[in-house]
Amino acid sequence: MNLPEIRESEAPPDVAAIYAEIRAVSGLPLVNLIWRHFAALPGVLPSVWSSVRPIVGSTEMDAARRRLAAAVPSHAKSTADWRLAGCGEADLERIRAIVGAYTRGNLTNLLALTALRIRLAEPDAPQAPPLQPAPIADALPALDALPSLNELPPRVADEVRALAARHGVPEGVIPSLYLHLAHWPGVLRLLPDWLSPLFTPGTLEEARGTVRRLAEHHAASMLPGRLVLPAGTEIAVRRALDEFTGRVIPDLLPVCLALGRLCRAS
Repeated sequence: MNLPEIRESEAPPDVAAIYAEIRAVSGLPLVNLIWRHFAALPGVLPSVWSSVRPIVGSTEMDAARRRLAAAVPSHAKSTADWRLAGCGEADLERIRAIVGAYTRGNLTNLLALTALRIRLAEPDAPQAPPLQPAPIADALPALDALPSLNELPPRVADEVRALAARHGVPEGVIPSLYLHLAHWPGVLRLLPDWLSPLFTPGTLEEARGTVRRLAEHHAASMLPGRLVLPAGTEIAVRRALDEFTGRVIPDLLPVCLALGRLCRAS
């Protein structure tokens, strides 16, 4: 699966304007991969974003994020020795910012895009009652630059690919979380041990199913109106929604939540 994207640093003005709105409404310092992919599909990003913007910026989303995060079981060792990964306190603060951003982003995108996937599958399902707009969230701290895979030293790139492969994602899909953590190769090296309770056979699959079911339950009360996609793009959009809400994000959310707990325990 070739996953084209438009990176934030390469976005033309019209795309950059939507990226800025995504960051402002979601309170995130980054634009996640699914949105960067939609930007690479002609005309898709404006259509999809306008459909889910009321969901992303609602008080209902705030409540659903909290409920979903609280319901996902913890799968990590009780502590992690960040010093073994070469991390001092300043490094850990930067990692906390990255993990916090991806946790919020994955919760938000999973819920909003699951609602969109349900809408496309059930075009006649009732639209949600008007959602209550939430105050614009304070942006999370700025993050280190997101490296691309081909910018990394070969050994680090191999570790990123190995972590991605644990999730069974299609070739070419590299979770941005692991790229961001590539600033600390020692962390990438130790993650399989720190998250060994999650990466044991069957556990990640079970966690994925749990996250997906919870997301569908909460998203069903936030369905957007009918979505009109540009001609010729619906198959690609459905495929991306199925992959990201069915596997990629439900796999990465338990990782983010487990890492968040390890960060707070240090």
